[in-house]
Amino acid sequence: MHWQVQEAKQRFSALLRSVQTDGPQFVTRHGEDVAVVIDIEEYRHMRGQERDFKDFLLDSPDWGDFADVLDEVVAERDLPRRVDLGTATEEP
Repeated sequence: MHWQVQEAKQRFSALLRSVQTDGPQFVTRHGEDVAVVIDIEEYRHMRGQERDFKDFLLDSPDWGDFADVLDEVVAERDLPRRVDLGTATEEP
């Protein structure tokens, strides 16, 4: 979609929503394209600044809740476990 500069300024929130749902949005002045607004992930990809998996996990908004649940599960376990390393018997 194309937005005139004045409209883009007045409806900036709508412009940003359109970027997320419809992809890149073009801004025009006097009928000429002067700018394009793109999603930050697309920008990072274009610049070669993609996040690695570790950064993705660390930036996750729900990671703290998951860590708390994981701590509770680990606390409830009886560690270390005893493991029987006796000889294996062959079944017929």
